[in-house]
Amino acid sequence: MTVEINARDVDLLRRFQTLTPYNSSITERTRSTNFAEIHTSATWTLCSLEARTKLNELGLPYGRKSKTIAPPCVDFPPNDYLRGVIDADGSVGFTKQGLPFISLTTQSTAIGAYLCSHAQSVTGAERTLKRNTRDGIYNLIYVGKAAQKLAVFLYYPGCLSLERKQTTAESIATWVPSPRKKPGPERIVWTDEKDKVLLSTSTVDDACAELGHSRNACRARLTKLLDGLVPLPA
Repeated sequence: MTVEINARDVDLLRRFQTLTPYNSSITERTRSTNFAEIHTSATWTLCSLEARTKLNELGLPYGRKSKTIAPPCVDFPPNDYLRGVIDADGSVGFTKQGLPFISLTTQSTAIGAYLCSHAQSVTGAERTLKRNTRDGIYNLIYVGKAAQKLAVFLYYPGCLSLERKQTTAESIATWVPSPRKKPGPERIVWTDEKDKVLLSTSTVDDACAELGHSRNACRARLTKLLDGLVPLPA
């Protein structure tokens, strides 16, 4: 069994190696990929037949497993399991607007359903599990307060995780929403009847009182009428 990640995250593999009671090795290689001209990765290799058999009995399939992988068939902490899934195939960060988000891309219906179920119980946010039409992938994303609650649930202090995602999750945990902007003034739909009131009343204040609109709005409309910027009422 092998696990390959970016070489910058090799410390996580070393922690795996220390926690696993079987002989294993960690190697690095540099090659060209679709995403980078030069990419260095670290690979943790576990050859023990006993270890691989145990993992398979817990529900980890042999061979290609992107569509068939599912949560283990024994009791386990859901936050620890989902954190591993997010570390591997998810994203933790902030949008351009400064909103925190946590997302997951997966082909597995079982994994997608498991995340939706537990995320809803933690955050209250409901997600519909639906493959996208382009490549049949599930794209699940939580933004704002939902992402914050999920980050606190998944990335608790001292957990086993990618350090860079742990750091981002800690920033999300302390995120404070920006104050909501006050709604702007209601848009006024001017009609011939309203325009006639503006033109017939002796003062703008009288028109404001009769129409229920602000003085600035009435003055601006009256100026447009008198300057010929808008047509006079019939």
